[in-house]
Amino acid sequence: MPGDILTGKWNQMKGNMKKWWGDLTDDDITYINGDRQKLYGKLQERYGWDKARTEMEVNKRLKEYDPTYTPM
Repeated sequence: MPGDILTGKWNQMKGNMKKWWGDLTDDDITYINGDRQKLYGKLQERYGWDKARTEMEVNKRLKEYDPTYTPM
């Protein structure tokens, strides 16, 4: 999506991914490669969260990363 912080700042953010979600592997992070839907899928797979919980967790972390972030 144009303007998506995850895509736009992926290289800077991927270092935080394992800090935020320790169950993600390096292979998971490589696979995600800034794609929001892939991130959702991996988090659901690793943590067993439903879609709403996953979106909430991702939005919370993106807001921490960039206080100007507005959830999509």
